[in-house]
Amino acid sequence: MATISSTCFLFLPIIIIIITLSSSSLFPTTLCATVLQDLKNLHPPPDFNTTIINNCLKNPSLRYCTSSPTINLDEIFKYSIVASHLCNESNNPNCVESFPKIDLRNRPNIASLYLSFTFFWKYCPLSVLSIDFSNNSIKGSFPNDVLYCTQIQSLDLSINEFSGDIPIQSFSPLTNLTFLNLSYNCFSESELSESQFFKKFNSSSFLHSGALFDHKRFTIKAIILLVGFPVFVILMVIFLGWVCFQRPDFLPTMFQRSMKFTPAILKAATFGYSNENLVGKSDIIHIYKGVLRDGTKVKIEMYLNEISRDSYHKFVEECIILCELQHKNLVKVLGWCKGRKFRAIITEWTKEENVEMWLLELAPSWNHRVKVLMGVVDCMLYLQEEWPEVDYDLKTNSILLSDKKEPLISRFQVGDKNNNSRKICNFGVFVLEMILNKKVQEEFDGSDTEYISYIRTLHHAELHQMIDERMNVTETTLHQIKQVLSLGLMCIDQSSSEQPSLDQIFNIVSRAYKASLVLPSANHKILHGDRVKGHKRVQFK
Repeated sequence: MATISSTCFLFLPIIIIIITLSSSSLFPTTLCATVLQDLKNLHPPPDFNTTIINNCLKNPSLRYCTSSPTINLDEIFKYSIVASHLCNESNNPNCVESFPKIDLRNRPNIASLYLSFTFFWKYCPLSVLSIDFSNNSIKGSFPNDVLYCTQIQSLDLSINEFSGDIPIQSFSPLTNLTFLNLSYNCFSESELSESQFFKKFNSSSFLHSGALFDHKRFTIKAIILLVGFPVFVILMVIFLGWVCFQRPDFLPTMFQRSMKFTPAILKAATFGYSNENLVGKSDIIHIYKGVLRDGTKVKIEMYLNEISRDSYHKFVEECIILCELQHKNLVKVLGWCKGRKFRAIITEWTKEENVEMWLLELAPSWNHRVKVLMGVVDCMLYLQEEWPEVDYDLKTNSILLSDKKEPLISRFQVGDKNNNSRKICNFGVFVLEMILNKKVQEEFDGSDTEYISYIRTLHHAELHQMIDERMNVTETTLHQIKQVLSLGLMCIDQSSSEQPSLDQIFNIVSRAYKASLVLPSANHKILHGDRVKGHKRVQFK
């Protein structure tokens, strides 16, 4: 350009000022002073304003002369400092006289720093014809500030990590630009081919820049989309089918199937049916402890024997009924499962302590025993009124205890509706087991028939001698115990004339239970009153 020599001449006074300030006695002379240190430590000399005015009078086209609304002396002084350093960093032959290029290729440690000096690019020296920031791995958007140097003939920003859009319109003032290299960047696809300015550059200026439409890449993407999308859809359908039919517990609660479990769910809950989770085993039954995906602890009774299709349908129908049972003294049935080689019932997990163990090991008081009797009777009434087809086992070794010592009937099934007499007889045996010394029943090796026959031969005085003394029976509790013991004897009498109804049983046990809750000083007062119709109205502690 014709103005290069004059521009350098006009730039000379500022360079001389910087050199003078750097070597003055006010600042230590050092060859390793960085541009940041100079920007912090150097200040404009008193006659800096005069120098700038003289430069502008000689050449009004200088960029800092045309700045508006007014000249910013502090900004121009910082620009001068950066220009001095950048000229040297770019290996210009004589920075006092010429500044034809900015060459920071392969300088990743300082390239980003100089790009950040907006005030330098704003007053970019007119002598600069070439800018090279290639191979620096610089990240960020396109460095728009370099386009202030509208007189440049060469711009190289290749082999970096610039991203985003290329400012197509901002290139228009660069009328002297003959060499452009934006290759190997991460720009967004742009409509460069439609811009008249960029038509003078061939595709080598934009190799792997991301800015040009790549037909080959588009073809690959189209193939991937046309082939990959159907494959993705098929895989998703397979996955969703697997989730729905194998692991529905991964679905939102509203989409999960209640009661019916899958083998995959049970396998995951038991950690692959590990031996650590196996709590019981026989030839045809395996019992596992498991944890469902939502954290619920469960007991899994797995039956390994083969059954017919009709028997399986009956099994499912029974499980549906058992899952509907809702009572605090019943172990909750959560659902069932059918595998290729097994069927299973899943219930809530309960402690393994049963009433028999409780009686033998802890010798509970009468108050605690009558509480258990009350819970059992309350549950029997619930089943009689709501689910008369459900049969249950009332043995002391099958009734479990919760953490709050509430009885839990754990063995029940759909059976005969017309077996109330047998249920009451079983309750009578349970009452005798709760009150009498355990040694009496042990003599009959668990045979209820022989045990009942023997009890019927005894007089009341003999039975009273068999009351479990570990209850610490007192005068205030003896009357209650005798009443309940007499109830047990009536229950094991299976003749229709002597056996009490379930409502009568409830009334007697309820009075004994309420009396046990009365303070010791008032225990002689027996609470009377018949059961209110509908046992659900009665609240027990």
